[in-house]
Amino acid sequence: MTEMPSTVPYGADRTMYLVMDLEGPEGQKFQNAVERPDLDSVVADLMAARFSNPVGIFAFNTLEHWTADISKNVAEEILCRCDIERTPVPAYLEDFVANSLNARAR
Repeated sequence: MTEMPSTVPYGADRTMYLVMDLEGPEGQKFQNAVERPDLDSVVADLMAARFSNPVGIFAFNTLEHWTADISKNVAEEILCRCDIERTPVPAYLEDFVANSLNARAR
């Protein structure tokens, strides 16, 4: 069995971000979570269509022992950037933004 490299460097006290991307027909399976070092990278990659079907964004810090679903925060940031640029939310992000904002409203 091959060993999986650690996603967080030993002793690192930093927050990492994971993008959960759905592959295939809805509900099929998740691709490997894609790791990003900062929130701006996550939003920039989403806006640049580097993910096919994002369904959740999570932040974690192993040294501080916490994790959080930040999908709503990312969706709000996407809306903010689109408002600033006076462009609509890209079609490939519409479901992610709507689901992330509506899931928290219930």
